[in-house]
Amino acid sequence: MRGTLYSSENARETVRGRDRVELSRRAALQSLGALGASVLLNLSGPTAVAQTGNPRRLDLHHHFVSPSWMDSLTAKNAIKPVQGFETFKGYSPAKAIEAMEKGAVETSFLSVTTPGIWFGNIDETRRAARELNEYAAKLRSDYKGRYGIFAVLPLPDVDASLREIEYAYDTLKVDGIGFLSSYHDRLLGDETFAPMWEELNRRRAIVYTHATAPDCCMWNFVPKVSSITVEFSSDISRTIVNLIESGTANRTPNVTYIWSHGGGTIFSARYLGNSGSMESLEKTATPNSKLFHLRRFYYDTASAADYVHIQLMKMIVGTSQIVFGTDFPWGTPASIAAELQKSNLTADELRGIDRDNALRFLPK
Repeated sequence: MRGTLYSSENARETVRGRDRVELSRRAALQSLGALGASVLLNLSGPTAVAQTGNPRRLDLHHHFVSPSWMDSLTAKNAIKPVQGFETFKGYSPAKAIEAMEKGAVETSFLSVTTPGIWFGNIDETRRAARELNEYAAKLRSDYKGRYGIFAVLPLPDVDASLREIEYAYDTLKVDGIGFLSSYHDRLLGDETFAPMWEELNRRRAIVYTHATAPDCCMWNFVPKVSSITVEFSSDISRTIVNLIESGTANRTPNVTYIWSHGGGTIFSARYLGNSGSMESLEKTATPNSKLFHLRRFYYDTASAADYVHIQLMKMIVGTSQIVFGTDFPWGTPASIAAELQKSNLTADELRGIDRDNALRFLPK
């Protein structure tokens, strides 16, 4: 069931979308079966079937920082290292637009990334959320047509987050909400977040979630190994599982979920159990099952545009659920687009990933 919000009024589109994905999935399964184990032994990947996608891409995974929040992160780093913020040194909206032009991106959707805005002081977090959302709105105004907004919320304060949702949608007219995968060791399906999800479901929200690491493992959990290497992918998988198992996914049929980095490790985990067999993946998923929700969700290409990741997603959820994402400024549109060209995708599949898949749910 691809590309719908799973409401009764979209039933016909759901059926059509399911048919498209099942055909795509069968083709992927047949392709993988023919390639066999040699794929994993030869990671250079085959030559792409098609060399062009949509020339004006939509980047669903593009980060920004305001001057004020950059000053705050710099001050915090002087006390305790703040992972990742150094990449924003030298950031400017003009440089971001330049990178978008080089990678043929029409519009990028702004979101806040790790370390986020929660450092234990809720007043600071509330102020930071409002300031960053208003700065994003200014960028959208200054660069007409080039930016959308996934607003940041002052979690783990749910009451303040409800107020920020109202302001973000009703005043700033944002496109959706941007989350991290966990907040102070609370995954997104935590029962305390239920009122927030109820409101987001009512608003038929687009929800983008970026990976982070839990408090236990943000720094030196494995000496000399960055938490980005293992923990980010693991944490986004944990929160996907938590969202499904808590019943939150069932209770939010109107929410469109987008996961960063191809869903982390979710497609290589054993979460699907027997549902992960080649035979069962060819079948339509039972409503509200694990596979149903995994095929309902969307996944971006940041750190997941390579041949193996793309084929895993294609096999399990179908290319209709993959959207273009770069993780700018850590990644660039040009580099992600180049990687996708090597991932054995047809011209139609590339156009879907580059732009058309996202157009099915974007409100504007």
